[in-house]
Amino acid sequence: MNKKNKVILLFFLVAGTLCAQKKEQNFELAGQQVQLTGEFRDFETATTIEKLSDGLEILTISLTHQKGATPPEFSLKWKLPSSNIAGYWSSAAFNDKTIGPSWAPSTVRSMLAKQAPVITLFGHDDSNRLTFSATESLNTVVMSSGVKEEDGLVYNEMTFFSEKHQSVTDYEVKIRFDARPQSYSKALEEVADWWASFDQLKPVEVPEVARKPVYSSWYSYHQNVTMKDLLAECRLAKQMGFESIIVDDGWQTMDSNRGYAFTGDWEPERIPEMKEFVNEVHNLGMKFILWYAVPFAGENSKAYEKMKGKFLRYWNGQGTYVLDPRYPEVREFIIKTYVDATNNWDLDGFKLDFIGRFIADEDTKFTMDDGRDHASVNEATDVLMTDLVKSLQEIKPDIMIEFRQPYVGPAMRKYGNMFRATDCPNLSSVNRIRTSDLRLLSGSTAVHSDMLMWHYDEPVEVAALQMLNVMYSVPQISVRLEDIPEDHFKMIKFYTDYWLKNREVLLDGDFHPTSPLTNYPILEAAKNNKKITTIFNDQIVDVQIEKFEEIDIINAKTSNRIVMVINGKSKNFEYKIMDCLGTETKKETIELSEGTYSFNVPASGLISFKATN
Repeated sequence: MNKKNKVILLFFLVAGTLCAQKKEQNFELAGQQVQLTGEFRDFETATTIEKLSDGLEILTISLTHQKGATPPEFSLKWKLPSSNIAGYWSSAAFNDKTIGPSWAPSTVRSMLAKQAPVITLFGHDDSNRLTFSATESLNTVVMSSGVKEEDGLVYNEMTFFSEKHQSVTDYEVKIRFDARPQSYSKALEEVADWWASFDQLKPVEVPEVARKPVYSSWYSYHQNVTMKDLLAECRLAKQMGFESIIVDDGWQTMDSNRGYAFTGDWEPERIPEMKEFVNEVHNLGMKFILWYAVPFAGENSKAYEKMKGKFLRYWNGQGTYVLDPRYPEVREFIIKTYVDATNNWDLDGFKLDFIGRFIADEDTKFTMDDGRDHASVNEATDVLMTDLVKSLQEIKPDIMIEFRQPYVGPAMRKYGNMFRATDCPNLSSVNRIRTSDLRLLSGSTAVHSDMLMWHYDEPVEVAALQMLNVMYSVPQISVRLEDIPEDHFKMIKFYTDYWLKNREVLLDGDFHPTSPLTNYPILEAAKNNKKITTIFNDQIVDVQIEKFEEIDIINAKTSNRIVMVINGKSKNFEYKIMDCLGTETKKETIELSEGTYSFNVPASGLISFKATN
């Protein structure tokens, strides 16, 4: 950025002044009148505002205490007219992106392993009205927006240190306000890039195989996994283009009660031939990823006795204790578990589950007593995961590590290169919403669908909807390929082939999920001269034909009609229509000029245009 375009405003608050004399500070940030409030006590506080461009400014808040003290709770508050503000986007909003009333505002609570510190207020036209975000990736940030019925204004707030915290001498946070007129999806993409620009939030490298389809054992076999069954699935999955298998929960214990009382020793009781199993998968040309529940020491495990007294809490109903990462012995134990597994079994990656259980509560003591070398659970978790990734990369630089929602914030990209939608079995539209939400904030990190499953009696056009809802993410599939009907098998093969051929557009193109308020009824991505649009109900598709040489429209619904509105100069295209099995049902040439066109496309099929002039 040209330094001449930057404007920096600096405010200093002398120690004690804010509390004793004025408990608040007011300033303008990206056109918003913002109020900073807090009981800062003996902390010396400084704020700076950096203007990067019209409508884009960054506020830095710095706290300093000579001796060290518990940081004060402080908040930023502002309000703006609700004019063309249709809803709000956050990593926690999911399928309700409406803005609540001021007495019950829409809220996201983020920390290291839960959610992300950002909210976008978007317009009815998918425009960015205001996106506000923070660099605080470890500690809790509470962000909210609510409409006040008396005045029609949207009241917003960002609160820091609302929970107990250890003493600090220095603290700094940057807060980014973006009010520029652009699409909400572009605004969020730039927030992800902003976070990734900081050294302490630099994302881990993503190996190419992490961006290839995956077979998962979870929905297809649950805890009843065997080497024989899964190798048979791998042989079929490899033929379809799936490059990895995730062997999920169940391999480590013969207990099938869905709890974690026997979890923590990580001995392959159910699959004792683990090394041979991994070798056989490698011989098929596939990678092997193994599931682990990171924080757990089950009450019936040897790990419980070994780590006794080094727990955060007991998870009642699940039969397990949650390890406390503030103990160096705990971190050493966890890291050694994965290092040994990688070395002994030649693993290619880990599905690391339940990271969000590493969290403080009202009973947590924020001290370094009793052998703890960190007072903060979040900081200790950051050290644990940073050291773990480093240790694994020393063995295998292209190691894959998967996390699932909601532990997908900016810090989590330092440890994981695969983010998966949280569990939504047989819920195709939910998978669409969750993968789209992930795409908006994950940057180069590979975004994966929740494992696809469906009832085998489904008509193939309905089963296909599971795949079509997640085409803009890496598909993970979890049906028994040996047992599904032949037409289901053919459908998976066709759309996996299509996905692989168009992966560059689907994963790396400019991605825009339309109308977040109505849960993304159209998804689209474009790169170079190709655009792919997927529609999930009877929507009209707007097409700017002069921009593209190839245009695909996927009919992810059970009705047959596709309606296009063409804009731009006339252009000749050859088009073909295919059903969900890949069977071509029509092929013609057509001159497309400005106007409306209707095509008969089979349910869960697609129409593909390619320019001829």
